[in-house]
Amino acid sequence: MTAPLFENSVEANGVAPFASHVPTLRFALMVAVAVLPLYASQTLIPALNASLHLGSAITLVTALTLLGYAVGLVLLVPLVDRWPNRALIAGTLSAQVVCLAVAAAAPSAALFLCASFAVGVSASAVQMLVPAAASLAPPQARGKVVGNVMSGLMLGILLSRPLASIVGGAFGWRGFFAADAVLVAAATLLVVPRLPDIRPSGAPSYAALIASMGRLIATEPVLRQRALYQGLLMAGFNAFWSSVAVVLTRTPLNLDTTHIALFALAGGGSVIVAPLAGRLGDRGHTTRTTAVAHCITLVATVCAACALGGMPRGVSIGLLVVAACAIDGGVIADQALGRRAINLLAPQSRGRVNGLYTGLFFIGSACGAAIAGPALARWGWPGVCTATFIFFAAAALLHIVDRLRANAPGR
Repeated sequence: MTAPLFENSVEANGVAPFASHVPTLRFALMVAVAVLPLYASQTLIPALNASLHLGSAITLVTALTLLGYAVGLVLLVPLVDRWPNRALIAGTLSAQVVCLAVAAAAPSAALFLCASFAVGVSASAVQMLVPAAASLAPPQARGKVVGNVMSGLMLGILLSRPLASIVGGAFGWRGFFAADAVLVAAATLLVVPRLPDIRPSGAPSYAALIASMGRLIATEPVLRQRALYQGLLMAGFNAFWSSVAVVLTRTPLNLDTTHIALFALAGGGSVIVAPLAGRLGDRGHTTRTTAVAHCITLVATVCAACALGGMPRGVSIGLLVVAACAIDGGVIADQALGRRAINLLAPQSRGRVNGLYTGLFFIGSACGAAIAGPALARWGWPGVCTATFIFFAAAALLHIVDRLRANAPGR
Protein backbone atom coordinates (compact mmCIF):
# COMPACT_ATOMS: atom_id res chain seq x y z
CA MET A 1 0.00 0.00 0.00
CA THR A 2 1.48 3.34 -1.03
CA ALA A 3 1.35 6.52 0.98
CA PRO A 4 -1.20 9.08 -0.14
CA LEU A 5 0.13 11.54 -2.66
CA PHE A 6 -1.17 14.58 -0.79
CA GLU A 7 -1.43 15.10 2.90
CA ASN A 8 -4.09 17.07 4.80
CA SER A 9 -6.29 17.21 1.71
CA VAL A 10 -9.90 16.55 0.80
CA GLU A 11 -11.22 15.34 -2.54
CA ALA A 12 -13.46 17.69 -4.50
CA ASN A 13 -14.37 16.85 -8.09
CA GLY A 14 -11.23 14.77 -8.35
CA VAL A 15 -8.94 17.64 -7.33
CA ALA A 16 -7.09 17.66 -4.03
CA PRO A 17 -6.64 21.16 -2.54
CA PHE A 18 -3.80 21.57 -0.06
CA ALA A 19 -3.56 23.18 3.29
CA SER A 20 0.20 23.19 3.60
CA HIS A 21 2.42 22.16 0.71
CA VAL A 22 2.49 20.30 -2.55
CA PRO A 23 4.91 17.34 -2.63
CA THR A 24 6.28 18.01 -6.10
CA LEU A 25 9.06 15.41 -6.24
CA ARG A 26 6.87 12.93 -8.10
CA PHE A 27 5.92 15.55 -10.66
CA ALA A 28 9.52 16.68 -11.07
CA LEU A 29 10.89 13.16 -11.58
CA MET A 30 8.23 12.27 -14.13
CA VAL A 31 8.86 15.49 -16.04
CA ALA A 32 12.63 14.87 -16.02
CA VAL A 33 12.24 11.42 -17.57
CA ALA A 34 9.66 12.45 -20.18
CA VAL A 35 11.69 15.42 -21.42
CA LEU A 36 14.93 13.48 -22.00
CA PRO A 37 14.42 12.85 -25.74
CA LEU A 38 13.94 16.52 -26.66
CA TYR A 39 17.59 17.55 -26.69
CA ALA A 40 19.40 14.21 -26.80
CA SER A 41 20.18 14.50 -30.50
CA GLN A 42 22.32 17.61 -29.91
CA THR A 43 25.26 15.54 -28.63
CA LEU A 44 24.47 12.62 -30.98
CA ILE A 45 24.80 14.82 -34.07
CA PRO A 46 28.23 13.46 -35.17
CA ALA A 47 27.05 9.83 -34.91
CA LEU A 48 23.68 10.57 -36.52
CA ASN A 49 25.35 12.40 -39.39
CA ALA A 50 27.74 9.52 -40.01
CA SER A 51 24.79 7.12 -40.14
CA LEU A 52 22.10 9.19 -41.86
CA HIS A 53 24.29 11.40 -44.10
CA LEU A 54 22.23 14.58 -43.76
CA GLY A 55 25.17 17.01 -43.91
CA SER A 56 24.36 20.54 -42.74
CA ALA A 57 20.70 19.50 -42.44
CA ILE A 58 21.54 17.14 -39.57
CA THR A 59 20.30 19.72 -37.04
CA LEU A 60 16.83 19.14 -38.51
CA VAL A 61 16.68 16.13 -36.17
CA THR A 62 16.58 18.42 -33.14
CA ALA A 63 14.49 21.02 -34.96
CA LEU A 64 11.80 18.48 -35.92
CA THR A 65 11.69 17.08 -32.40
CA LEU A 66 11.20 20.55 -30.95
CA LEU A 67 8.65 21.46 -33.62
CA GLY A 68 6.73 18.27 -32.79
CA TYR A 69 6.85 19.26 -29.14
CA ALA A 70 5.34 22.65 -30.01
CA VAL A 71 2.57 20.93 -31.99
CA GLY A 72 1.81 18.62 -29.07
CA LEU A 73 1.67 21.56 -26.69
CA VAL A 74 -0.89 23.35 -28.82
CA LEU A 75 -3.03 20.35 -29.84
CA LEU A 76 -2.67 17.86 -26.95
CA VAL A 77 -1.94 19.79 -23.75
CA PRO A 78 -5.27 21.72 -23.85
CA LEU A 79 -6.98 18.37 -23.32
CA VAL A 80 -6.01 18.57 -19.62
CA ASP A 81 -8.85 21.11 -19.35
CA ARG A 82 -11.29 18.51 -20.71
CA TRP A 83 -10.16 14.88 -20.11
CA PRO A 84 -9.20 12.98 -16.94
CA ASN A 85 -5.57 13.94 -16.49
CA ARG A 86 -4.15 10.62 -15.36
CA ALA A 87 -5.47 8.69 -18.36
CA LEU A 88 -4.39 11.45 -20.74
CA ILE A 89 -0.84 11.52 -19.36
CA ALA A 90 -0.62 7.71 -19.42
CA GLY A 91 -1.75 7.54 -23.05
CA THR A 92 0.63 10.28 -24.18
CA LEU A 93 3.61 8.71 -22.43
CA SER A 94 2.76 5.29 -23.90
CA ALA A 95 2.80 6.88 -27.36
CA GLN A 96 6.21 8.31 -26.56
CA VAL A 97 7.53 4.83 -25.78
CA VAL A 98 6.35 3.57 -29.16
CA CYS A 99 7.85 6.54 -31.01
CA LEU A 100 11.23 6.10 -29.30
CA ALA A 101 11.25 2.41 -30.23
CA VAL A 102 10.53 3.31 -33.87
CA ALA A 103 13.37 5.86 -33.83
CA ALA A 104 15.76 3.25 -32.44
CA ALA A 105 14.88 0.73 -35.16
CA ALA A 106 14.40 3.16 -38.08
CA PRO A 107 16.11 1.75 -41.22
CA SER A 108 16.10 5.06 -43.12
CA ALA A 109 16.70 8.74 -42.52
CA ALA A 110 13.14 9.63 -43.58
CA LEU A 111 11.55 7.29 -41.03
CA PHE A 112 13.92 8.46 -38.30
CA LEU A 113 13.02 12.11 -38.97
CA CYS A 114 9.31 11.27 -38.85
CA ALA A 115 9.85 9.39 -35.59
CA SER A 116 11.78 12.35 -34.18
CA PHE A 117 8.83 14.63 -34.88
CA ALA A 118 6.43 12.14 -33.24
CA VAL A 119 8.71 11.82 -30.20
CA GLY A 120 8.44 15.58 -29.77
CA VAL A 121 4.64 15.52 -30.04
CA SER A 122 4.33 12.81 -27.37
CA ALA A 123 6.88 14.50 -25.09
CA SER A 124 4.28 17.23 -24.54
CA ALA A 125 3.10 15.08 -21.63
CA VAL A 126 5.58 17.01 -19.49
CA GLN A 127 3.46 20.14 -19.81
CA MET A 128 0.39 18.24 -18.68
CA LEU A 129 2.18 17.73 -15.37
CA VAL A 130 3.14 21.39 -14.82
CA PRO A 131 -0.44 22.76 -14.71
CA ALA A 132 -1.49 19.77 -12.59
CA ALA A 133 1.09 20.74 -9.97
CA ALA A 134 0.21 24.44 -10.25
CA SER A 135 -3.51 23.77 -9.76
CA LEU A 136 -2.77 21.96 -6.50
CA ALA A 137 -0.68 24.77 -5.02
CA PRO A 138 -2.01 27.81 -3.13
CA PRO A 139 -1.45 31.11 -4.99
CA GLN A 140 1.11 32.37 -2.50
CA ALA A 141 3.34 29.31 -3.11
CA ARG A 142 2.68 28.78 -6.82
CA GLY A 143 5.99 30.28 -7.92
CA LYS A 144 7.89 27.95 -5.61
CA VAL A 145 5.94 24.88 -6.72
CA VAL A 146 6.21 25.65 -10.43
CA GLY A 147 9.92 26.37 -9.94
CA ASN A 148 10.44 23.00 -8.25
CA VAL A 149 8.64 21.13 -11.04
CA MET A 150 10.61 23.20 -13.54
CA SER A 151 13.78 21.96 -11.85
CA GLY A 152 12.80 18.45 -12.93
CA LEU A 153 12.10 19.62 -16.46
CA MET A 154 15.38 21.50 -16.77
CA LEU A 155 17.32 18.71 -15.08
CA GLY A 156 15.95 16.31 -17.70
CA ILE A 157 16.94 18.71 -20.48
CA LEU A 158 20.42 19.29 -19.08
CA LEU A 159 21.06 15.59 -18.37
CA SER A 160 19.73 14.47 -21.75
CA ARG A 161 22.86 15.67 -23.55
CA PRO A 162 25.49 13.98 -21.34
CA LEU A 163 23.39 10.82 -21.03
CA ALA A 164 22.96 10.66 -24.80
CA SER A 165 26.68 11.19 -25.29
CA ILE A 166 27.65 8.45 -22.81
CA VAL A 167 25.08 5.87 -23.90
CA GLY A 168 25.52 6.74 -27.57
CA GLY A 169 29.30 6.41 -27.26
CA ALA A 170 28.97 2.98 -25.68
CA PHE A 171 26.04 1.50 -27.62
CA GLY A 172 25.48 3.82 -30.58
CA TRP A 173 22.66 6.29 -31.14
CA ARG A 174 20.17 3.46 -31.64
CA GLY A 175 21.11 2.14 -28.22
CA PHE A 176 20.30 5.49 -26.63
CA PHE A 177 16.81 5.69 -28.14
CA ALA A 178 16.10 2.07 -27.18
CA ALA A 179 17.26 2.67 -23.60
CA ASP A 180 15.19 5.85 -23.46
CA ALA A 181 12.08 3.93 -24.52
CA VAL A 182 12.62 1.47 -21.68
CA LEU A 183 13.17 4.28 -19.16
CA VAL A 184 10.00 6.14 -20.16
CA ALA A 185 8.01 2.90 -20.04
CA ALA A 186 9.29 2.11 -16.55
CA ALA A 187 8.54 5.64 -15.29
CA THR A 188 5.04 5.47 -16.76
CA LEU A 189 4.28 2.18 -15.01
CA LEU A 190 5.71 3.30 -11.67
CA VAL A 191 4.58 6.92 -11.45
CA VAL A 192 1.37 7.44 -13.43
CA PRO A 193 -0.83 5.21 -11.19
CA ARG A 194 0.18 7.44 -8.25
CA LEU A 195 -0.67 10.75 -9.92
CA PRO A 196 -3.81 12.62 -8.77
CA ASP A 197 -6.78 11.82 -11.01
CA ILE A 198 -7.92 15.34 -11.85
CA ARG A 199 -11.24 15.30 -13.75
CA PRO A 200 -12.26 18.68 -15.18
CA SER A 201 -15.97 19.38 -15.03
CA GLY A 202 -18.02 21.52 -17.40
CA ALA A 203 -15.23 21.76 -19.98
CA PRO A 204 -16.06 22.94 -23.51
CA SER A 205 -15.64 20.75 -26.57
CA TYR A 206 -12.18 20.12 -28.02
CA ALA A 207 -12.93 22.40 -30.98
CA ALA A 208 -13.99 25.15 -28.58
CA LEU A 209 -10.82 24.61 -26.54
CA ILE A 210 -8.59 25.05 -29.57
CA ALA A 211 -10.58 28.05 -30.79
CA SER A 212 -10.31 29.68 -27.37
CA MET A 213 -6.52 29.62 -27.55
CA GLY A 214 -6.51 32.44 -30.08
CA ARG A 215 -8.63 34.51 -27.73
CA LEU A 216 -6.24 33.80 -24.86
CA ILE A 217 -3.32 35.12 -26.90
CA ALA A 218 -5.31 38.22 -27.82
CA THR A 219 -6.56 38.99 -24.30
CA GLU A 220 -3.56 38.04 -22.13
CA PRO A 221 -0.63 40.43 -22.71
CA VAL A 222 1.44 38.71 -20.01
CA LEU A 223 1.16 35.45 -21.95
CA ARG A 224 2.27 37.12 -25.19
CA GLN A 225 5.17 38.94 -23.58
CA ARG A 226 6.55 36.04 -21.58
CA ALA A 227 6.21 33.62 -24.52
CA LEU A 228 8.10 36.03 -26.78
CA TYR A 229 10.93 36.58 -24.29
CA GLN A 230 11.37 32.87 -23.79
CA GLY A 231 10.98 32.08 -27.50
CA LEU A 232 13.88 34.37 -28.36
CA LEU A 233 15.98 33.03 -25.49
CA MET A 234 15.30 29.42 -26.50
CA ALA A 235 16.24 30.21 -30.11
CA GLY A 236 19.64 31.40 -28.89
CA PHE A 237 19.88 28.51 -26.42
CA ASN A 238 19.38 25.92 -29.15
CA ALA A 239 21.59 27.69 -31.68
CA PHE A 240 24.36 27.43 -29.06
CA TRP A 241 23.76 23.86 -27.91
CA SER A 242 23.11 22.45 -31.39
CA SER A 243 26.53 23.73 -32.50
CA VAL A 244 28.80 23.46 -29.49
CA ALA A 245 28.95 19.63 -29.60
CA VAL A 246 30.33 19.83 -33.13
CA VAL A 247 32.81 22.56 -32.21
CA LEU A 248 34.08 20.58 -29.24
CA THR A 249 35.01 17.63 -31.48
CA ARG A 250 36.99 19.80 -33.91
CA THR A 251 40.45 21.30 -33.75
CA PRO A 252 41.73 22.85 -31.51
CA LEU A 253 39.60 21.28 -28.75
CA ASN A 254 39.32 17.69 -30.07
CA LEU A 255 37.14 16.31 -27.26
CA ASP A 256 35.82 12.74 -27.33
CA THR A 257 32.30 11.64 -26.42
CA THR A 258 33.15 11.22 -22.72
CA HIS A 259 34.50 14.75 -22.44
CA ILE A 260 31.52 16.14 -24.36
CA ALA A 261 29.25 14.37 -21.86
CA LEU A 262 31.13 15.98 -18.97
CA PHE A 263 30.87 19.35 -20.68
CA ALA A 264 27.11 18.98 -21.03
CA LEU A 265 26.83 17.73 -17.46
CA ALA A 266 28.61 20.84 -16.18
CA GLY A 267 25.52 22.85 -17.03
CA GLY A 268 23.40 20.69 -14.74
CA GLY A 269 24.19 22.86 -11.75
CA SER A 270 22.13 25.67 -13.23
CA VAL A 271 18.96 23.68 -12.51
CA ILE A 272 18.89 25.25 -9.02
CA VAL A 273 18.08 28.58 -10.68
CA ALA A 274 14.43 27.63 -11.35
CA PRO A 275 13.18 27.45 -7.74
CA LEU A 276 15.30 30.48 -6.80
CA ALA A 277 13.76 32.52 -9.62
CA GLY A 278 10.30 31.29 -8.63
CA ARG A 279 10.81 32.45 -5.05
CA LEU A 280 12.03 35.85 -6.23
CA GLY A 281 8.89 36.11 -8.32
CA ASP A 282 6.75 35.29 -5.28
CA ARG A 283 8.47 38.17 -3.46
CA GLY A 284 7.63 40.69 -6.19
CA HIS A 285 10.98 40.81 -7.99
CA THR A 286 9.88 39.45 -11.39
CA THR A 287 10.90 42.49 -13.46
CA ARG A 288 14.33 42.91 -11.93
CA THR A 289 15.14 39.19 -12.01
CA THR A 290 14.07 38.95 -15.65
CA ALA A 291 16.39 41.82 -16.59
CA VAL A 292 19.30 40.21 -14.74
CA ALA A 293 18.66 36.86 -16.45
CA HIS A 294 18.73 38.51 -19.88
CA CYS A 295 21.98 40.35 -19.09
CA ILE A 296 23.62 37.11 -17.96
CA THR A 297 22.84 35.40 -21.28
CA LEU A 298 24.35 38.32 -23.23
CA VAL A 299 27.58 38.33 -21.24
CA ALA A 300 27.80 34.53 -21.49
CA THR A 301 27.49 34.65 -25.29
CA VAL A 302 30.37 37.11 -25.53
CA CYS A 303 32.45 34.76 -23.37
CA ALA A 304 31.56 31.83 -25.65
CA ALA A 305 32.62 33.80 -28.73
CA CYS A 306 35.96 34.72 -27.13
CA ALA A 307 36.63 31.13 -26.05
CA LEU A 308 37.96 30.15 -29.48
CA GLY A 309 39.95 33.33 -30.02
CA GLY A 310 43.42 31.80 -29.83
CA MET A 311 43.47 31.02 -26.12
CA PRO A 312 45.18 27.94 -24.63
CA ARG A 313 43.07 24.80 -25.02
CA GLY A 314 42.30 24.44 -21.30
CA VAL A 315 41.27 28.09 -20.99
CA SER A 316 39.01 27.79 -24.05
CA ILE A 317 37.23 24.75 -22.64
CA GLY A 318 36.85 26.38 -19.22
CA LEU A 319 35.43 29.55 -20.73
CA LEU A 320 32.95 27.55 -22.80
CA VAL A 321 31.85 25.67 -19.67
CA VAL A 322 31.24 28.93 -17.83
CA ALA A 323 29.37 30.35 -20.81
CA ALA A 324 27.19 27.22 -21.15
CA CYS A 325 26.28 27.28 -17.44
CA ALA A 326 25.42 30.99 -17.57
CA ILE A 327 23.31 30.62 -20.72
CA ASP A 328 21.44 27.71 -19.16
CA GLY A 329 20.91 29.63 -15.93
CA GLY A 330 19.64 32.79 -17.61
CA VAL A 331 17.20 30.93 -19.84
CA ILE A 332 15.96 28.78 -16.94
CA ALA A 333 15.37 31.82 -14.73
CA ASP A 334 13.32 33.61 -17.38
CA GLN A 335 11.27 30.48 -18.03
CA ALA A 336 10.52 29.87 -14.35
CA LEU A 337 9.38 33.48 -13.95
CA GLY A 338 7.28 33.18 -17.09
CA ARG A 339 5.57 30.01 -15.88
CA ARG A 340 4.80 31.59 -12.54
CA ALA A 341 3.28 34.62 -14.27
CA ILE A 342 1.07 32.67 -16.69
CA ASN A 343 -0.15 30.24 -14.02
CA LEU A 344 -1.62 33.20 -12.15
CA LEU A 345 -3.71 34.31 -15.14
CA ALA A 346 -6.71 32.03 -15.72
CA PRO A 347 -7.16 28.99 -13.44
CA GLN A 348 -9.95 27.52 -15.59
CA SER A 349 -7.67 27.68 -18.67
CA ARG A 350 -4.40 26.63 -17.08
CA GLY A 351 -3.79 23.72 -19.47
CA ARG A 352 -4.34 25.89 -22.53
CA VAL A 353 -2.25 28.74 -21.14
CA ASN A 354 0.66 26.41 -20.39
CA GLY A 355 0.35 24.74 -23.78
CA LEU A 356 0.30 28.08 -25.57
CA TYR A 357 3.20 29.51 -23.60
CA THR A 358 5.45 26.51 -24.12
CA GLY A 359 4.30 25.83 -27.66
CA LEU A 360 5.02 29.40 -28.73
CA PHE A 361 8.49 29.51 -27.27
CA PHE A 362 9.37 26.07 -28.63
CA ILE A 363 8.76 27.44 -32.10
CA GLY A 364 11.72 29.66 -31.24
CA SER A 365 13.59 26.56 -30.06
CA ALA A 366 13.03 24.84 -33.38
CA CYS A 367 14.13 27.92 -35.32
CA GLY A 368 17.35 28.19 -33.32
CA ALA A 369 18.17 24.53 -33.85
CA ALA A 370 17.37 24.75 -37.57
CA ILE A 371 19.68 27.71 -38.26
CA ALA A 372 22.55 26.36 -36.16
CA GLY A 373 23.82 23.93 -38.82
CA PRO A 374 23.84 26.37 -41.75
CA ALA A 375 25.30 29.17 -39.58
CA LEU A 376 28.11 26.92 -38.38
CA ALA A 377 28.82 25.63 -41.88
CA ARG A 378 29.00 29.11 -43.44
CA TRP A 379 30.34 31.39 -40.73
CA GLY A 380 31.79 29.01 -38.15
CA TRP A 381 31.60 29.49 -34.39
CA PRO A 382 31.60 33.33 -34.60
CA GLY A 383 28.47 33.14 -36.78
CA VAL A 384 26.69 30.90 -34.27
CA CYS A 385 27.61 33.20 -31.37
CA THR A 386 26.46 36.25 -33.33
CA ALA A 387 23.07 34.64 -34.02
CA THR A 388 22.79 33.61 -30.37
CA PHE A 389 23.62 37.14 -29.19
CA ILE A 390 21.04 38.68 -31.53
CA PHE A 391 18.30 36.41 -30.15
CA PHE A 392 19.24 37.19 -26.54
CA ALA A 393 19.54 40.93 -27.21
CA ALA A 394 16.09 40.98 -28.83
CA ALA A 395 14.56 39.39 -25.72
CA ALA A 396 16.28 41.92 -23.45
CA LEU A 397 15.23 44.85 -25.63
CA LEU A 398 11.60 43.72 -25.78
CA HIS A 399 11.50 43.38 -22.00
CA ILE A 400 12.83 46.92 -21.60
CA VAL A 401 10.26 48.28 -24.08
CA ASP A 402 7.41 46.47 -22.30
CA ARG A 403 8.49 47.87 -18.93
CA LEU A 404 8.71 51.40 -20.34
CA ARG A 405 5.21 51.09 -21.79
CA ALA A 406 3.84 49.74 -18.53
CA ASN A 407 5.35 52.66 -16.59
CA ALA A 408 4.37 55.35 -19.11
CA PRO A 409 2.07 58.16 -17.84
CA GLY A 410 -1.57 57.30 -18.17
CA ARG A 411 -1.03 53.54 -18.02
